[in-house]
Amino acid sequence: MFRARSIQSSLSLKDKILSIDYILVISIFILGLTSILAMYSTDGGELKYHTKSHILRFFIFFVMFLTLSFIQIRFWHSQSYLIYILFFILLLGVKYFGLTSSGSKRWLDLYFMNLQPSELMKIGLILFLAKYYHRTSIENLNRIRYLFLPVVVLIAPIILVATQPDLGTALLIAAGGLIVAWLAGVRVKFFAISGIAFLALLPIAISFLKPYQKSRILTFLNPERDPLGAGYQIIQSKIAIGSGGLFGKGFLQGSQSYLDYLPEKHTDFIFTLFSEEFGFFGSIFILILYISMYTIRNSDS
Repeated sequence: MFRARSIQSSLSLKDKILSIDYILVISIFILGLTSILAMYSTDGGELKYHTKSHILRFFIFFVMFLTLSFIQIRFWHSQSYLIYILFFILLLGVKYFGLTSSGSKRWLDLYFMNLQPSELMKIGLILFLAKYYHRTSIENLNRIRYLFLPVVVLIAPIILVATQPDLGTALLIAAGGLIVAWLAGVRVKFFAISGIAFLALLPIAISFLKPYQKSRILTFLNPERDPLGAGYQIIQSKIAIGSGGLFGKGFLQGSQSYLDYLPEKHTDFIFTLFSEEFGFFGSIFILILYISMYTIRNSDS
C-alpha cells in the first residue's frame, strides 16, 4: 500500500498518509463497490442475505486493510515467524474442531463469523519465507541445509489444506511459496528436481483424490463430457459471457442469471454474471482495475 521502503525505515503518520498508494486504495474500493453491485444482481435486485453479508464484510475488511497498513513494516518483519505459527495452529484447529460443509472441513466457527485459516496461511507463508530469505546470505541460499526449513514450512500447510480437502487452495499456497523462493534466488535446478519428483509422485497423489475432486479435474479439462451434470455450470457460464456481447444486456437484465441457468452465480462464477450484464467492455474494466493494482510507477523504483 505504501511506496517501497527499507525494513529499517520509520515514517511519521504524516509521511505515511502522504506516501499512501492511492491508485491501489482507489482500485480496491472501486472493485469492492462493483462486487456489491454484482452481488445485488445475484439476489435479484433486492437486499437479501448475500448482498447484506457482502457489504458488511467488505467495509469491515477494507477498514482493517487501511488500519493494518499503518503498522510499521518492521513489526511485520519481526513477527513473521510468529504469524506463520499462529496461522498453522489455526489450520490444525480446523482439522480437529472445524465446521464441515459439503464434505469439506475448512472453517472455524468464531460465532460472529466463519474463519477460513487456509486463506490466512497464504499470507503467513509469504511472510515467513520473505524473512527467512532476507536473513539468509546469497552464498548459503542454495545449500541443501538452508533449503530444508523452507521445504518443511511449505509442505506442512499444503498437506493440512489438501486433506480438508481443498485442493485448489493447497495449489495456491504451493504457488505462493515457490514464487517467493524463485524471487529470492533459489536456483532453477531445484525447481526442476521438484517438478520431476512431483510428476513421479502424481499417480500416487491422484489415488488419494476423492471422487468429486477427480470429477472436477476431468470436468475442467472437458466440460462437455457431462453437459447436464458436472459440466453444466461451466458451459452455462461460457454462454453467459458470450451472450453479453460488447456492451452487455444491462444491469439486472442478464437472462442466463435470472432464468437460473447459473445456479451458483453468487460464488466464483459471479464474473460471468457481470460479463453478461456489462459485456466485453465491462469485463475489460474489471481487468484494468486489477492490473492497476500491480502497476509500478517511477516513484516506486
